[in-house]
Amino acid sequence: MANPRHLRRLKKDVEAWNAWLERHRNIMPDLSEANLNGANLDGAKLMGTNLRGAYLIGTTLSGATLDGATLDGAILREANLDGAKLMGTNLSGANLSGANVARATLHQANLTGALLVETNFEGADLTGCFVYGIAAWNVKLEGTKQLNLVITPPDEPRITVDNLEVAQFIYLLLHNEKIREVIDTITSKAVLILGRFTPERKAVLDAMREELRKHDYVPIIFDFDKPARRDTHETITMLARMVRFIVADITEPRSIPQELVSIVETMPSVPVKPILQHGCEPWGMYDHIKSYPWVLKLHRYRNLDDLIPSLEAKVITPVAARAKKLLKRKVK
Repeated sequence: MANPRHLRRLKKDVEAWNAWLERHRNIMPDLSEANLNGANLDGAKLMGTNLRGAYLIGTTLSGATLDGATLDGAILREANLDGAKLMGTNLSGANLSGANVARATLHQANLTGALLVETNFEGADLTGCFVYGIAAWNVKLEGTKQLNLVITPPDEPRITVDNLEVAQFIYLLLHNEKIREVIDTITSKAVLILGRFTPERKAVLDAMREELRKHDYVPIIFDFDKPARRDTHETITMLARMVRFIVADITEPRSIPQELVSIVETMPSVPVKPILQHGCEPWGMYDHIKSYPWVLKLHRYRNLDDLIPSLEAKVITPVAARAKKLLKRKVK
């Protein structure tokens, strides 16, 4: 529990508190479990102060000095720590949800297990912070210095990253077998199918999907049933970077040329197998992309009955072989 005299002194007058601490530098203030909700502690000197489990909801700590303070288990929802100094501060298990820590200095602060939902870190310095077990969702990080963030607990070899939001994902990736399995599945088995699958052509989509499943692939379908927009283009290129290979039906090409050209020009490790129904011709830019070595020879089919038996030999096997060859070259 907080030392009653310390708590009364701080609540009465921050300037007097600072002067008192300046005269008694050997004192380690105890404000553990103190109720400081909504208090104005602008510029307060709280170096080395025990604030373990303290209630700081909506508390103003702008410009406060909290170097070496203990705030583990503290509740700082919607607290304002704009410009505060928290070098070496222990915030383990603290709830910083919705707090404003903009421009704060948190060098080597211990944020282990902290709840940082919607926390504002804009312009803050998080260099060397310990971030194992954090929940960093929808945080504001514009202008934030995020160097050497430690994502592992003290009893494990130290691993550092330079992005707060990436930190939690990297740790989960290293320690969660299921997540690793998902990543492995995406990169080794996922296949992107592109095309304009109108109702009369849905059978083509279904045939390709079923045949890929038989070969233990995971088909990802992108059906251009609406005009492409900017976010559509970004979604497709993102998916393309994740898959093993791409099968593109260019029979009705007016919806996919721009996306396909972008993929081919920028992703040499992702082979593309174009297919086309007889009686149709490729669009003009096809002559450009077919010159790239990761674009396989165009496979023409007469109808669905012709396509199904040829899918394994003419489409899946050759593009899978090219993907394997490109992967080996990339590894080297």
